[in-house]
Amino acid sequence: MAQPFAKKDDDRDEEAEYSPFLGIEKGAVLQEARVFHDPQLDPRRCSQVITKLLYLLNQGETFTKIEATEVFFAVTKLFQSRDIGLRRMVYLMIKEISPSSDEVIMVTSSLMKDMTSRTDVYRANAIRVLCRITDGTLLAQIERYLKQAIVDKNPVVASAALVSGIHILQTNPEIVKRWSNEVQEAVQSRAALVQFHALALLHQIRQNDRLAVSKLVTSLTRGTVRSPLAQCQLVRYASQVIRESANNFQTGERPFYDYLESCLRHKAEMVILEAARAITELSGVTNRELTPAITVLQLFLSSSKPVLRFAAVRTLNKVAMTHPMAVTNCNIDMESLISDQNRSIATLAITTLLKTGNESSVDRLMKQITNFMSDIADEFKIVVVEAIRSLCMKFPLKYRSLMNFLSNILREEGGFEYKKAIVDSIVILIRDIQEAKEIGLLHLCEFIEDCEFTYLSTQILHFLGIEGPKTSDPGKFIRYIYNRVHLENATVRACAVSTLAKFGAMVDSLKPRILVLLRRCLLDSDDEVRDRATLYLNSLGGDGSVVETDNDVKGFLFGSLDIPLVNLETSLRNYEPSDQPFDITSVPKEIKAQPLAEKKAPGKKPIGLGAPPTAPSAAVDAYDRLLSSIPEFASYGKLFKSSAPVELTEAETEYAVNVVKHIFDHHVVFQYNCTNTIPEQLLENVTVVVDASEAEEFSEVASKPLKSLPCDSPGQTFVAFEKPDGVPAVGKFSNVLKFVVKEVDPASGEAEEDGVEDEYQLEDLEVVAADYMQKVGVSNFRNAWESMDPECERVDEYGLGPRESLTEAVNAVINLLGMQPCEGTEAVPSNSRSHTCLLSGVFIGNVKVLVRLSFGISGQNDVAMKLAVRSEDENVSNTIHEIVAG
Repeated sequence: MAQPFAKKDDDRDEEAEYSPFLGIEKGAVLQEARVFHDPQLDPRRCSQVITKLLYLLNQGETFTKIEATEVFFAVTKLFQSRDIGLRRMVYLMIKEISPSSDEVIMVTSSLMKDMTSRTDVYRANAIRVLCRITDGTLLAQIERYLKQAIVDKNPVVASAALVSGIHILQTNPEIVKRWSNEVQEAVQSRAALVQFHALALLHQIRQNDRLAVSKLVTSLTRGTVRSPLAQCQLVRYASQVIRESANNFQTGERPFYDYLESCLRHKAEMVILEAARAITELSGVTNRELTPAITVLQLFLSSSKPVLRFAAVRTLNKVAMTHPMAVTNCNIDMESLISDQNRSIATLAITTLLKTGNESSVDRLMKQITNFMSDIADEFKIVVVEAIRSLCMKFPLKYRSLMNFLSNILREEGGFEYKKAIVDSIVILIRDIQEAKEIGLLHLCEFIEDCEFTYLSTQILHFLGIEGPKTSDPGKFIRYIYNRVHLENATVRACAVSTLAKFGAMVDSLKPRILVLLRRCLLDSDDEVRDRATLYLNSLGGDGSVVETDNDVKGFLFGSLDIPLVNLETSLRNYEPSDQPFDITSVPKEIKAQPLAEKKAPGKKPIGLGAPPTAPSAAVDAYDRLLSSIPEFASYGKLFKSSAPVELTEAETEYAVNVVKHIFDHHVVFQYNCTNTIPEQLLENVTVVVDASEAEEFSEVASKPLKSLPCDSPGQTFVAFEKPDGVPAVGKFSNVLKFVVKEVDPASGEAEEDGVEDEYQLEDLEVVAADYMQKVGVSNFRNAWESMDPECERVDEYGLGPRESLTEAVNAVINLLGMQPCEGTEAVPSNSRSHTCLLSGVFIGNVKVLVRLSFGISGQNDVAMKLAVRSEDENVSNTIHEIVAG
């Protein structure tokens, strides 16, 4: 497969050398365009010049206003030629150059004349060009001609008018909607393309009216559509109606399912495939409904046409993800496709068999795949590797043969992405299948002996440092690791030193040998390697005695970095000019993107504390400094978390107010950021009266009014509430802004002495459970999970009810808990029926929390969830479950 690609590239290079457009320049072509002014036009020469101009435009070349105008007027002179080929080039040029409204008038009469010409080619092209370059005013003038064209006997003219209508619908829908009668007449046309385009336009006209679309599909499914293209389009519209009406048909009967099934017996292959695909993609489809579609797809598997075999096996491959048992009847036919000349078909057949095969067929499939792998490109190999990984998770007892297969192809030639897919698969199998750990680690060790990719070598060494010390004989891995110190580049050598140190920390019997090896690394040519060796020697104790490694050292070597790197970087930058020792506990742990960047309406200045700080840690520090400087709140202790601003007013109102929730151990402080947008008013004694009747666990203890609020000068007023200790108290607060209004003289800027008391109703504010959780990620979730005390783990199952999709359910739980997704697990693969999501965070009181969520969705879209929580405090684990259950 690689050779033809290379050959194709060679051919392209040769074509480029002899390209007629090679080296053409805009200036030279514009000079050539003067031939358009010749009294005796040469159609062939003019067509060549227009071709060059079109080439330049499509290559991204821009013409100035003057150049475009000159070219446009020159091209309009070519209307005097009666050469059909040249006239078509003129149409193309006018469409591409997109003349302005002033210039369009110059060609309108010529185009309208062509539109009523007896030459059908002129008529069709003139319609396309006119509809492309004219505005709504001119369209109204030519609407009568367009309506006539839609029902024209010539299918080329009718199709041109219909396609133009589809484009006009985007800009002037009111004009096109008046053509419904003509378009409905065109739907009955015997010309295949006319019927196809008419149906597409009619659907777009009615697409916002669900009932009208349903009536359209109902009327057309009774047998009036003859065109296979239109029939395919109708199948798609029918399946769309089925999807939209799914919630209204709970009895199990689907509207239009009988129509889809009847299309499986259509004489056109494209219609059969479209209907089969539509049936397989129905939400909650049953095996009984799938059977007829699977049967016709099975017949296509033995077709002589490669495109039919490809379409059938690709559809079956998708079905196998959700209904593997329904596809098992096709396994014999798919096995014959493994040797298909088309490698795409063979790859899809293999991966489908891997999804549908049973445990007894695994060994036979592995033999067939071994011969097959050498003939396909890397992108197909990656698909096969991922399918094998899924198969091993399905049949864990077959791990030995599958692991051997992965190790064999790992030693063969291949690119980075291919090798990475294999390594990732082996790593997943090691983590999830305990028996595969040692054999898998040895395969990875053998691979890094000859690995040419630095990234993969470092990833494997890191993984080896985590899993290797837990095996029955960790000493056998030391040779492979130390070889990297001598034979690799500096990056891999540094990683190998860290891995050696982890073995020394976890396996006390190996520590003396590890210390000897680390001392040898002190002579390395790279400073990073030497620094790591020095650090680890001091951490492990350089005297070589066999003593148990201190838990703090193990935590240092194996513990995850629970501080966001951007926060650490900011703190280190602030530390550089300082004389004080660096304290890592002072680095903020919460991931926060510009928390002081209050939203603002157009034309309004920022409100709150001014310009947003550049780093999250600076934002937290700014809030902390502000609150500690206010005597009423100085005794509340260290600020745990500040929320993002919540808008309490609509945009473009006279007063703009948002609120930031500051969470302390025993208190919650609401900071109301206010802006007065009325120049003729000065607000004084600004306060927010908060009604906490729907937040029974909170009691107001302090407030700080704002003395003065001039126009466009942001200010803050505060209200503090006391809450129970250690409880994530929640509630709703209603807010009323109260103030004294004083009129301001526009000339002098002075405010009147007397004012009027006024108030302004604000939106309600809620304190939710997520406000008590900081988003703090972990670099290695598995290690962090295992380092937590299992005694503090709490597990339970919950039903989340009907949901639109698994993605919606995952996002809902993440937002409810307010935790940080780890390792990209917040993304749910398409068509997935189950998913695992990993979350981490710090609960109020600085308690680390880890959550493992396992979701599953049924055919009726009911979602079930298993929630496992580990934390440093079992009460917090119980609290997380209470939040979800509540």
